[in-house]
Amino acid sequence: MKDILQELEDRRGQARLGGGTKRIEAQHAKGKLTARERIELLLDEDSFEEYDMFVTHRCTDFGMEGSKPRGDGVITGWGTINGRMVYVFSQDFTVLGGSVSETHAAKICKIMDMAMQNGAPVIGINDSGGARIQEGVSSLAAYGEVFQRNIEASGVVPQISMIMGPCAGGAVYSPAMTDFIFMVKDSSYMFVTGPDVVKTVTNEVVTAEELGGATTHTRKSSVADGAFENDVEALSEVRRLIDFLPLSNREKPPVRPFYDDPGRIEESLDTLIPDNPNKPYDMKELILKVADEGDFYEIQENFAKNIITGFIRLEGQTVGVVANQPMVLAGVLDIDSARKAARFVRFCDCFEIPILTLVDVPGFLPGVTQEYNGVIKHGAKLLFAYGEATVPKVTVITRKAYGGAYVVMSSKHLRGDINYAWPTSEIAVMGAKGATEILYRSELGDPEKIAQRAKDYEDAFANPFVAAERGFIDEVIQPRSTRKRVCRAFAQLRTKRKQMPWKKHDNIPL
Repeated sequence: MKDILQELEDRRGQARLGGGTKRIEAQHAKGKLTARERIELLLDEDSFEEYDMFVTHRCTDFGMEGSKPRGDGVITGWGTINGRMVYVFSQDFTVLGGSVSETHAAKICKIMDMAMQNGAPVIGINDSGGARIQEGVSSLAAYGEVFQRNIEASGVVPQISMIMGPCAGGAVYSPAMTDFIFMVKDSSYMFVTGPDVVKTVTNEVVTAEELGGATTHTRKSSVADGAFENDVEALSEVRRLIDFLPLSNREKPPVRPFYDDPGRIEESLDTLIPDNPNKPYDMKELILKVADEGDFYEIQENFAKNIITGFIRLEGQTVGVVANQPMVLAGVLDIDSARKAARFVRFCDCFEIPILTLVDVPGFLPGVTQEYNGVIKHGAKLLFAYGEATVPKVTVITRKAYGGAYVVMSSKHLRGDINYAWPTSEIAVMGAKGATEILYRSELGDPEKIAQRAKDYEDAFANPFVAAERGFIDEVIQPRSTRKRVCRAFAQLRTKRKQMPWKKHDNIPL
């Protein structure tokens, strides 16, 4: 019996070594943790239950039968984050470059199936050279099986991808279908074709970092939702994100103890809006002053900064926030901001996370570039996302809401549940200057008369009361009482039940 037990421990010891001491040292030399170290940091201590530790590949071509490392380049199982269950796979770059084989993918598929069955998030730690060339089409088929699981799990359980090394070729499409992608600066990259292929085909010379590094994907392409300095920071931030999310679409988001008075009055908000209507202010100040304990987890912070997305808690309950940012492009909506916000709104709706919308929007960005690149279709994504969302929706208009952008930003007409406005807000088709130049075109030669017309227009329309008279605004509120009013609004909506007409699925304007 002792011999058998010792053999088990020996086999486990070999599996835990992955590709061996030299390759582990090489991984550390690049500033990267090993696959097992990452799991240890991500999960609660001693909570990880590993599956398929002894699985090996079945390939016999190209001399592969002589090397059959246990685990086949990926570690899979489940554990807990702050006591809540998650499923994890972590690719091991020290074993055959973390390349994906038929059995490697089967291990991933197994835990994804279990996650959907048991209702828990999936966190994938990607660090792989891509498909295992020696297995040919079997490796591609294996990828396809993982992709199908990503599709079926979408909207059922949260899926989070951590890119902590290379992720290239077909491998990028699995993270692309997950809810959130996080990268590590200077040590992770994603691209469909690498720098060498790009040079051959297009004659463009580019480094891996420029082509698909963390900066590229968080600032330019919007593929990734966040980038962190190193593996340790990335893993701790994912732990923090999981605390905001429900385990599956069968559950409500978690409720945390809170120590912040829901009725807290913030008098500084009464002076947040500058007297000069053209002067910007930081919308994040309002978000932080409304949130429990000033805690805000921002998503896609470095992309389309004219709109802000992220999670806060109100009375201990998770709320998604979408807010125009007057500090960037005056908070205007454009292609990038509409796409960013639409995807975030749809995620919140998938998982029953209420949505708070803070509005200060002058309209959609005009210009040839925007029109040629399809601002109509992209803007419609945000409109569609808000209109189909059945979760509690509370909106606060702080300064201006003009034209179609007013309607798009969770207005009463898109089934916003509670719509508030500050007394400083202006809700109109357009600003006074533009309106008077159209309405009184014949008087443009008389600056004094036009100035008076603009003042008359402002007096009549540049306020929230016209909309309030029609019931489009439920209440004009004091800025200082925003946290109290918003908390009470969401408390009232906790039992909301609304369903859209039956359909197989919608056809969002992609």
